[in-house]
Amino acid sequence: MEVRDVALRAPGFNVGEVFSPAYNRLKRGFDIALCIAILPLLLPFMALIAVLVKLDGGPVFYTQSRVGRAGRMFGCLKFRTMVPNAERKLEQILKNDPAAREEWARDFKLRNDPRITLIGHFLRRTSLDELPQIVNVLRGEMSLVGPRPVTHHELELYGEHAGWYLACMPGITGLWQVSGRNDLSYARRVAMDVRYALTWSLLLDLNIIVRTVPAVVSSRGAY
Repeated sequence: MEVRDVALRAPGFNVGEVFSPAYNRLKRGFDIALCIAILPLLLPFMALIAVLVKLDGGPVFYTQSRVGRAGRMFGCLKFRTMVPNAERKLEQILKNDPAAREEWARDFKLRNDPRITLIGHFLRRTSLDELPQIVNVLRGEMSLVGPRPVTHHELELYGEHAGWYLACMPGITGLWQVSGRNDLSYARRVAMDVRYALTWSLLLDLNIIVRTVPAVVSSRGAY
């Protein structure tokens, strides 16, 4: 099944008609301008993180296939926060631990994930592992603000609301990230994505960006 089919099954829903061309140009221009402004400040910091990740062993970056706007798949970039053989370890954990298997099926995360490296714990708590996604923004695959990028399987959990996710460009930060992150249920996360799509404005994006700083510092809901 193509990812686009998830949205097209919603009666009367047309992804291309949710936002006007003017919206797309305004949001894209905002993303590029802000990226150009902050990238020189972030590059030295990102270089330091890259060195620390490399010293921990394994590659610096991790790329995972995620669903973008209108169902286009893209490689979502992150600093690596797990051991190199993380997928194999996850299979073993889920096979041998029923509680972990239930938690993963519900949240797609493990609160106490043994695969996370020492530097990885810090990067995840502060969301610094997501800084490389600025490259995704510059490529036009993501926005600075939007729904958190999801996998194909996660998108199926959106059900009839999947079209609202597909209408937006996934973002580095968003309502979910500044409202409790992993402390929120998946249903609440979906509701926030729908709310964002329905109420978007440039002021909303600016508000979310400002709220991201204290959310990162407090590490609320991060693990």
